[in-house]
Amino acid sequence: MPDMSAAAALAAASATSSGPRAITAYGSAAEIEAQIGAAFGGAAPGLVLIFASDGSLIAPLTGALAARFGPGCRVVGCSSAGEFAFGRYDNRGAVAIAFPAAHFEGEAVWLRRLRDHAALDWMATLRAASTRVPDRPGRVRFGILLIDGLSKREELVTATVEATLPGVLVLGGSAGDGLRFGRTHLAIDGESCPESAILCLMSTDFRIEEVVFDHFTPSDLRMVVTEALPDERLILEINAEPAAEEYARMIGLPVADLGPRAFAENPLLVRIGRRHFVRAIVEVTEDGGLRMMSAVDEGVMMTLGRAEDLTDGLEARLAQMDGPAALILGFDCILRRIALEQAGLQDTVGRIFRDYGIAGFNTYGEQHGGIHVNQTFVGLAFLQGEDGDAAQL
Repeated sequence: MPDMSAAAALAAASATSSGPRAITAYGSAAEIEAQIGAAFGGAAPGLVLIFASDGSLIAPLTGALAARFGPGCRVVGCSSAGEFAFGRYDNRGAVAIAFPAAHFEGEAVWLRRLRDHAALDWMATLRAASTRVPDRPGRVRFGILLIDGLSKREELVTATVEATLPGVLVLGGSAGDGLRFGRTHLAIDGESCPESAILCLMSTDFRIEEVVFDHFTPSDLRMVVTEALPDERLILEINAEPAAEEYARMIGLPVADLGPRAFAENPLLVRIGRRHFVRAIVEVTEDGGLRMMSAVDEGVMMTLGRAEDLTDGLEARLAQMDGPAALILGFDCILRRIALEQAGLQDTVGRIFRDYGIAGFNTYGEQHGGIHVNQTFVGLAFLQGEDGDAAQL
């Protein structure tokens, strides 16, 4: 187990302003709860986020911390495919992020029954939350969206949130289960709910900025999806050929060599408006199809993506932010993590996360601008002024 002083150092490093702060904690659920409570006790948080690869920790931790911090704080958590807080990727403990009530107020709501396509119910829940967290002068609203990453409903949830809360910047990630793809966990204040999503609708006097980066450019290799089951996220045929065979032919590999590394290096891209978005592949199915991390319709034109540098572009984008950040809440795809680790860039990305104050989790997909994407880093930066306090709106 890592030295507990490392967790304390992380908390201290993020406590230099009145903005959000983060800690990585290790050990049993009770030990993790004690470390988080000690680190954030003086912050009087209004919201605490918990991310852990061990999904069995989520409900107990959110319940215990909700009791510790009291009724003025919501504690929200989800399982992950890894976590990070001002350093390298990890999967041995839990990352917690606290938002002080002095600068952040809001609430967390469930969007339940994802597989039932209960969009009308979700819209009613979101409108009620918006009424309780209204626009106010000198403040800005934002949303943090956490979705069951095995529900196959991220597209519908994300589009519904975007349509119901126009003008609110909503970013998020799909809860994970390591590379097991078995079961995800989400919880609010100790209550868990399967096949659901959580929206934290917040108001703050910090300026905020969206940070989005992927490391692919479109090649000149295009293809048409000729048979698919979008609701099941399956592509059965590409260019009227079995999907896995045609994909393997286009990237120059035998079907037997298709796996996480090949998928991470050779994603499929779709064009929406003027931008290309990644549609990542999970696996080859027994009947030669491709199981995707996003829905793809029949008739869609797709382009093979080519990888660029995994870290230089991210650091360049972060350097363009409109001022220093107290913290950047990050949602980073598990396939990006795989690619970075295969390239031996763990220390490089760890330095970037440390230099720019990035904490969050590895996802099964990312959401921004009403769209569900893959193999992308999506971040929400909370900008601070020269005194380390909130940068004025």
